[in-house]
Amino acid sequence: MAANSYGSPERPSSKMAIRRVVRITNRAISLGIGSCGCMRAVRPAEGISLPSPATPSRSTGISGRAVAMLAALAVALVAAFVVAPRTLAASSSSSGSVDERNLREALRAAFVEYWSSGDRDFSPGLARVVDYWFRYHVAKAVIAAILLIVLVALGVLLWKAFLGAGGLGVRRRAALASAVLVTMLALFSLVMVMANVQGAVAPFASLFPMLTVGATDGELADTLDQVRQRLADSLSAGGQTPPALEVMISDFSRYHVAMAVVAAIVAVVLIGMSVVLWKRFARTESSDRRTRRVLGSFGVLAALLSLAVIVVVVANTTTAADPAPALLAFFDGGW
Repeated sequence: MAANSYGSPERPSSKMAIRRVVRITNRAISLGIGSCGCMRAVRPAEGISLPSPATPSRSTGISGRAVAMLAALAVALVAAFVVAPRTLAASSSSSGSVDERNLREALRAAFVEYWSSGDRDFSPGLARVVDYWFRYHVAKAVIAAILLIVLVALGVLLWKAFLGAGGLGVRRRAALASAVLVTMLALFSLVMVMANVQGAVAPFASLFPMLTVGATDGELADTLDQVRQRLADSLSAGGQTPPALEVMISDFSRYHVAMAVVAAIVAVVLIGMSVVLWKRFARTESSDRRTRRVLGSFGVLAALLSLAVIVVVVANTTTAADPAPALLAFFDGGW
């Protein structure tokens, strides 16, 4: 589903990881990147001849200031991802406000009213909740997309710093640790973009988990029993489907179509990246082992991720083609 937490936004563990990136990156900068943006070089004393190192240092032309600014921007965006969406969603409401602390209760009361009305159109209370949830996911998707761009740019600089760092010292290890951590955070941001785009496309369906988790009150429990019964009847006997249930099935299908489309786009991008990386790997001289290892590792990673995303595409496409059984399984607790 689109979000891990509904009344209050999730607090990703990546926030602490981003702080670690800043510390590691700053150490890498202090050790290996000068204020002029070039790798530092040690001059031998006059009259003393030093042997050439086995792995020569390569000038990267990377600005330490740019790395620090991108890392600070990433930290700010993580904080915005956690705090800003609920504020933006509530402040831009044109049909009344929804208190995010009581969102679950507001949704459940509005859903019972909507189901009892027998109408296809949302009741005013449910429309306010769905509108709030749409804006909430739009805000999170935009912030996550910006964060993804920043992390990709930061990762490129850190991988260049790693490739340009000579020897086996602290500078190289710090650059490698920072680059790997930023890469993992970028993948997490990509998942957040996909999930929140899905939630923005079908906000009603993305609210369904809030109806079923801990639904112990009598009125809501009775309403959900009716939903299950009508779904089962429509599947087994081809009975008439209530208008509200038709809307639920339609939005549930749209929810999975959205993920199928987004995942398909991501799969195409990953496959393209894998092809480009392997071409660069083939053109890189065999003596440049570090660059070949990095390119080959990313080529394998992109290929494996594309396969995983293709599985997501197939699963969501199958569900979207016949959403009613999957929706019944969801309300029965089969998911």
